[in-house]
Amino acid sequence: MVKSRIKSSVPSLPQLLLQQRRRLYRPFVIISAAMSIDGKIATKTGDSKLSSKQDLTRLHHLRSTVDAILIGSNTLRQDDPQLTVRYVKNNKKQNNPTRVIINPRGDISPHSKILKTAKSIPTIIVVSKSAVSKINLQLLEKSSAQIIVLGSPPPNNNYRSNSSISINTKLLLHKLYAQNIKTLLVEGGSIVNGDFIKNGLYDKLIITVSPRIIGSNANKSAEGSIPLVRGVEFNKIKDSHKLYLHKVRCTASDEIVLYYSKKKKKKKK
Repeated sequence: MVKSRIKSSVPSLPQLLLQQRRRLYRPFVIISAAMSIDGKIATKTGDSKLSSKQDLTRLHHLRSTVDAILIGSNTLRQDDPQLTVRYVKNNKKQNNPTRVIINPRGDISPHSKILKTAKSIPTIIVVSKSAVSKINLQLLEKSSAQIIVLGSPPPNNNYRSNSSISINTKLLLHKLYAQNIKTLLVEGGSIVNGDFIKNGLYDKLIITVSPRIIGSNANKSAEGSIPLVRGVEFNKIKDSHKLYLHKVRCTASDEIVLYYSKKKKKKKK
């Protein structure tokens, strides 16, 4: 009797272990944002100055505890941020975390605060293999920043054409972890927030609710004020992400800081 060979589609134990390691080997990700009472992180003109000085100081203390900070192209262009811990007192060494900029086209301005300070603060610019031009890539390679070139995400993770995310975020996290970045603070904007949330690539969410209402007159969300999250939408409440509130803080400026986690808080025995 001849035994037929059947090729099993079930992964072997080493393959399963490798898949598990790939899922686990990423930084601990915290998404941080300030929003209005009606859930907007900026006006339609891009004004995002929602946090008080007290809340900014809290944010800078949080920055000082992580290995890296990540933002996207829209936040880069609109705010031209430094992403430092300058509000932290008694920080003589100025131990700023690594700055990670998702800039698919590699069109970051050489006059930006990020590139101007790249010699003194570790900086990573992430570009898309399919979107960056040779000229932009050559210019970036002359800067003091580290350049990471990544492909696009799998087809089922693609966004609509108006999305600025055209890199494989999961692969990026693996590469950052390989560089000993174990904690990552994501500071948006809304499309970046949506990308991390859609793919479940976050562990905590810290939201400052500012005592302001921004509103919107636009018929389409892309035309009006900017929400906390874009690029992901759930049709049913039961399919949406359930988070667990761990802590609430109030500031002297009538802000509420909400600390959420994907995991339930362990009860003290």
